[in-house]
Amino acid sequence: MKILVVDDEQAIRDALGRKLHREGYEVFLCTEGIEGLRTFHAERPDLVVLDIVMPGGMDGLTVCKRIREVADTPIMMLSAQAVTEDDIIDGLKAGADEYLVKPIRLNEFIARVQAILRRSQINSADSEQSYNDGYLSVDVQRRHVHVNGRQVHLTPTEFKLLSVLMNNAGRVVNQRDLLEQVWGREYMDDLYYPRVYISQLRRKVEPDPANPIYILTEHRIGYRFEKRHQAT
Repeated sequence: MKILVVDDEQAIRDALGRKLHREGYEVFLCTEGIEGLRTFHAERPDLVVLDIVMPGGMDGLTVCKRIREVADTPIMMLSAQAVTEDDIIDGLKAGADEYLVKPIRLNEFIARVQAILRRSQINSADSEQSYNDGYLSVDVQRRHVHVNGRQVHLTPTEFKLLSVLMNNAGRVVNQRDLLEQVWGREYMDDLYYPRVYISQLRRKVEPDPANPIYILTEHRIGYRFEKRHQAT
């Protein structure tokens, strides 16, 4: 699988590149956003690793937005500062799937790379194949989501989250089960992840995100997907 790393710090870029090579990935290394975007279009990698702050007039969030205009490729953002929920929300709005804070521990980095690649591969045989109530339409096999007749874009992580909830329609999925099924065991301590990702998913699929009808919260327990009456 191909992985594109875009980071202006040579030491980090080279360390990540060497580690990924040793793990069997084909790696492309870039120093700035514009170069990274060009390489993305030329090579079509399976995963993009983006530093947020970069020189050259195009930062990581901008590159992320440009990629999201044309592709669903998983994107991991690298941050030089502690990540807050607001940071994650900003990244989600740009289309990112993941955040990792520097300094980067290489074994953790590889574990998260493997996890994000796993969750970008929906196993359609184990998933609800379709859902359509006239307002929300989800085709898991084709990875298409339509809201009120308009196609909306979900990142691979958002799509995986929706798929897991749909597979358990009518049942509460607790936060730790969501973390394991959507993100992987590597994320079991990131208890704020489901909350911020659910919030972003609601913005995309709910008629009124403040008063959800599909993705419901069971306080202090987890979340439940509630099917609506099918359109006739």
